[in-house]
Amino acid sequence: MIYTITLNPSIDYVVRLDEFELGITNRTVSEEYYYGGKGINVSCVLAELGFESTALGFLAGFTGEEIKKGLNNEKIKTDFIWLKNGNSRVNIKIKADVETEINGQGPDISDGELELLMNKLENVKDGDVLVLAGSIPNTLPDDIYERMLEKVKGKDIKIVVDATKKLLLNSLKYKPFLIKPNRQELSEIFETKIVSAQDTEKYAKKLQEMGARNVLISLGGEGAMLIDENGEKHTMGVLKEKVINTVGSGDSMVAGFIAGYEMQKDYSYALKMGSACGNATAFLPGLATKEKIYEIMEKII
Repeated sequence: MIYTITLNPSIDYVVRLDEFELGITNRTVSEEYYYGGKGINVSCVLAELGFESTALGFLAGFTGEEIKKGLNNEKIKTDFIWLKNGNSRVNIKIKADVETEINGQGPDISDGELELLMNKLENVKDGDVLVLAGSIPNTLPDDIYERMLEKVKGKDIKIVVDATKKLLLNSLKYKPFLIKPNRQELSEIFETKIVSAQDTEKYAKKLQEMGARNVLISLGGEGAMLIDENGEKHTMGVLKEKVINTVGSGDSMVAGFIAGYEMQKDYSYALKMGSACGNATAFLPGLATKEKIYEIMEKII
């Protein structure tokens, strides 16, 4: 089983405008709603590729009910902890001449509710995949990923971490199967500006020295680079289509990599599938669809 953990799920309210001006009433040209959170996005794209997963995390209030309904997919099992207070957050994504995001904080999570989620990790068994993705609510301790990984320590599982800065760095001692920083996040981790392919490879290998098995770097319009656990470098380009949406593209890449590796146990194929999923999301208003993923698989180099 593949388990995805989203500690702060959301409803993403996407509004499109010709232009956005502060201080006046702006009128939308279209509106969309998506069920968001990085782990949830991973589960949704895995479902498109035919892989079952169990989505874990916290939900609250009427927005939480809506998220659960939206994830009603035979390939996505949900096993969320329901919080007594508050509502799951709403994130506003403004798509105009410039993209602007306003992300909600999310509900408070008590120690007892956190313990309920920790107990669910006992269900993770040898051979499973555990995906920790995204930021954490400000009411949770900043070592929460470490505490979760300590809970599954000693199990023969593949750990995937898609997070930033301390959350990522503190997970490396657990030797995650895959981490996926983008180049900007890589620069922030090492407090240096990373621009060239040589430096990207150099610092990706430093993360391996710190414990990561496979390091996947998303490079935006330049594609992606993978340094696999055997020390091999793989690169993949992008297709030149109109980019409609960047939200969830990185999460889609993670899902595609997991699915591709599970299909063929080959890192080149995993990178290709991951890149196709990331591209597919970028070219669609929502997350990648199976049809778009396999269309891109035929074209991507």
